Amino acid sequence: MPFDLERARHETPGCVNVLHFNNAGASLMPQPVLDATIAHLQLEAQIGGYEAAARAHEVLEHTYDAAATLLHCSRDEIAVVENATRAWDMAFYSIPFKPGDRILTAQSEYASNYIAFLQIAQKTGAVVEVLPNDANGQVSLDALKNAIDGRVKLIAITHAPTNGGLVQPVSAIGKIARAAGILYLVDACQSVGQMPIDVQQIGCDMLSTTGRKYLRGPRGTGLLYVRSSLLAQLEPPFLDLHAAEWVARDRYEIRPDARRFENWEGNVAGKIGLGVAIDYAMQWGMEDIWRRIKTLAYQLRTQLSPIPGVIVRDHGVTQGGIVTFTLEDIAPEEIQRKLGVYNINVTVTTRSSTLLDMDTRKLTSMVRASVHYYNSEEEIERFCAKIAEIAG
Repeated sequence: MPFDLERARHETPGCVNVLHFNNAGASLMPQPVLDATIAHLQLEAQIGGYEAAARAHEVLEHTYDAAATLLHCSRDEIAVVENATRAWDMAFYSIPFKPGDRILTAQSEYASNYIAFLQIAQKTGAVVEVLPNDANGQVSLDALKNAIDGRVKLIAITHAPTNGGLVQPVSAIGKIARAAGILYLVDACQSVGQMPIDVQQIGCDMLSTTGRKYLRGPRGTGLLYVRSSLLAQLEPPFLDLHAAEWVARDRYEIRPDARRFENWEGNVAGKIGLGVAIDYAMQWGMEDIWRRIKTLAYQLRTQLSPIPGVIVRDHGVTQGGIVTFTLEDIAPEEIQRKLGVYNINVTVTTRSSTLLDMDTRKLTSMVRASVHYYNSEEEIERFCAKIAEIAG
């Protein structure tokens, strides 16, 4: 069956306004997500926030079922939180590190995660160790195997890094982690919604993601998966009356499911919109979405590469929808500004986001153009024509 691009663009109202190649930042919401989110906000205004949430109880609970279906897990292993960073933090900071514990991560790890590693290392005496890349620019599995010993407490990997096009071999890493009995945390912020994600196949203990990127949900929404057999071993870094129950003057009991990582107050309309976004993605089919994104990204790389002065900076055996490049003698920020004049959306990825990777490649910034299934081949041609025009 050919991909129904006409439907995808018709159901994405933003397509008439912009050429949006910033889907790794925040995708354009489809109409059903927009309608569901706005409808609940209107209900809150009409009858009150608490009352609107009570009326929407079944719809809110459906978000857990939708997320469990998407990630191939149980609904009790899902927490809905404010964003991917909060989801990742709630998992990471619940791990009881002690002096000498080793945290293994990748050279492409994202700044927010690495800052957390450094903070915990300074507080606890744990050690952060960066695994080298293999010849293709992804984590060396041989190096990982050789690094395993009794002191390794955690393997933490970003599935699709913020730049570079790379998709890390998270399932292969998971096999190594499982065989060694080591905790495994995956940051899937830019892979969930872009490609099929099966936490059982990956073999991770914890996985975090956001709603606003490839899932096309509202901003201020995120998901955390925690394997059920691990839940009792992890105490969230903070609790409230939703995550735990005050049962006696000097005692509380933490709830047994993954909602121990949530707090009581949240964006109810966003949570509803997130559930609709997941349902919407599943209607298209994650395999079909992934096939479409890979095809568009390949076309973009192929058409950018021959432009004089352009260097596509992507690597990895498997490359996703994030395309990063530089243009000789023109700063990425200037390229972004010039594209913006024509309502073409990209972003600039800087050294501070992936410091280790960027320093290794002797880069300070790159243009990041990230495609989604609703983007068209004509948009790729138009985008590359503008880059050629900017290149002179």
